[in-house]
Amino acid sequence: MKKIAVFVDVQNIYYTTRDAFAKQFNYRLLWQELMAQGDIVIANAYAIQRSDDQQHKFQKALKHIGFEVKLKPYIQRRDGSAKGDWDVGITIDVMEAAAGVDTVILLSGDGDFDLLLRKIREKYGVTTEVYSVDSLTAQSLVEAADVHHKIEQSLLL
Repeated sequence: MKKIAVFVDVQNIYYTTRDAFAKQFNYRLLWQELMAQGDIVIANAYAIQRSDDQQHKFQKALKHIGFEVKLKPYIQRRDGSAKGDWDVGITIDVMEAAAGVDTVILLSGDGDFDLLLRKIREKYGVTTEVYSVDSLTAQSLVEAADVHHKIEQSLLL
């Protein structure tokens, strides 16, 4: 049975599905689709920690589905800008997982991950798949993935 590792850039998926469709992503449906393809051995969802009841409910739902939720504090800078980025953490976890799986699935449209996908395919021979909103995805990421799944209405709540 195919071993699958899933890595979700929660902020990216939230904002892109909201901006493109004014809807939320259906993580439960994704999980069901992936379970039909193989054994999900790693499933990490990377989010920003805020003191918000809605966020807590969402994170609890992700855990119930089967995701390990990794949280990083939300940082508000003095100039009013905010920081909350998981790119390095996702990259490290993907690099560590790639040697032990057949497929790495990334949910993000962030072009910063194109190099990562190319590297793990070259080094470990894994299949790389990306789920993202097509109109808000870096073309370099689409080209780096073996398979690009466009998030459309069927994967939304």
